[in-house]
Amino acid sequence: MSSTAERMLTVGVVGAGTMGVGIAYVFAATGSEVTVVEPDRERIRLARKTIQEQAAIAYQRGKLDGAAVASIAERVRWVSATDDLPAGLELAVEAVPERADLKRDVLARMESREPIVLATNTSGIGIGELAAGLRRPEAFVGLHFFNPVWSMPLVEIVRGRQTGDVALSRARIAVAQIGKEKIVVADTPGFATSRLGVVIGLEAMRMLEDGVASAEDIDRAMELGYRHPMGPLRLSDLVGLDVRLDIATHLVKTYGSRFEPPAILVDKVAAGDLGRKTGRGFYTW
Repeated sequence: MSSTAERMLTVGVVGAGTMGVGIAYVFAATGSEVTVVEPDRERIRLARKTIQEQAAIAYQRGKLDGAAVASIAERVRWVSATDDLPAGLELAVEAVPERADLKRDVLARMESREPIVLATNTSGIGIGELAAGLRRPEAFVGLHFFNPVWSMPLVEIVRGRQTGDVALSRARIAVAQIGKEKIVVADTPGFATSRLGVVIGLEAMRMLEDGVASAEDIDRAMELGYRHPMGPLRLSDLVGLDVRLDIATHLVKTYGSRFEPPAILVDKVAAGDLGRKTGRGFYTW
């Protein structure tokens, strides 16, 4: 873990969905004062509960002591609007749904609070595309976390063409603080992880459509034949089928038909079967 001088002491997160609450938790658990923007009161209630549950699990596993568990909730502050973020945060992370127009709007409002580093948790939208309209694109960087944030070991740092050395250095410090491994990638659609993961997932869905094998056997093929810790269809359920669809829709514009969303994915999202978060996707959860 980083020393006090090398840590993000003040962090803001916009969005208390699956990713936002995970990001808030890992920074609060490592000593940051975290402010989370979320207008939905029910989502705040569920996010608070999730943070408490994860802190309890970390205590049971010996990763946190009792005092740390008690202090995590106290270090997370909840507000309803971006304008309520403290000015001058060391790090502000956008974690709203994977839609470029929404993200650009949120990032512009976050930037007005003048954080030292402004970051996006996008899975595949280009940093340059999201930086359009920002006054300080040199302070903007991608921090692609993985779900569940508290247990997945990787953070993908995405450096845009205008990302400055200071922002990149601070991003590295943030990743080290929360005990994650990092890779640094150039700003190309899908980066490294989404580009690889999505194309495998989409092909697995096409195989399921074609009746090649069951979802379980397609997943077992990758788990046992290639030592993947989780098969692509189960992983898609975990990530969220709506998220997979959003990323694929974006990537097809750049890379063409190999990222064309298969009908089975489009149909499941239209039906509200989004994976684990709704209880049903390619599997029943």
